[in-house]
Amino acid sequence: MPGAGVAIALGSNMGDPQVILAAALETLAQTPGIILEAKSSWYQTKAIGPPQPDYLNGCAILRVAMLPQALLAKLLTIENKFGRVRQEHWGPRTLDLDLLLYDDLILNQPNLQIPHPRMHKRAFVLVPLAEIAPTWIEPVSGKIIENLLSEVDRSDVHLVKD
Repeated sequence: MPGAGVAIALGSNMGDPQVILAAALETLAQTPGIILEAKSSWYQTKAIGPPQPDYLNGCAILRVAMLPQALLAKLLTIENKFGRVRQEHWGPRTLDLDLLLYDDLILNQPNLQIPHPRMHKRAFVLVPLAEIAPTWIEPVSGKIIENLLSEVDRSDVHLVKD
């Protein structure tokens, strides 16, 4: 299927995160117009924001036959399917799906910014993304993911063994 190459981040710190994240990937793979091309390992990371359990984070590379806004709508629908409730900014969540990159597109709309505006500062995004797409060029900085990763502190990101 021709289409856009997309990178997404996945996270969960409620319920059984490993089961939820695996099911979310399966849901994405079964969604018309989306092909799951690669997925990273899972990483345990400290939460940002109010006191809450650690997160399980990872990234996936998708091939999509839809525009960014339609993809965002699909991601939000999948979050809701898994019980995502938006009550507290940076609060705990059953499932978080963030659209990180969409080919080399730079987009700045009220409800969607591509590349994700904080991805270059977040080791919990860059570590799994570098595992599956180390040479992808982040279009705002012009740097490859591997180089962005070298600029952040990774000490709170720990590989989860299967």
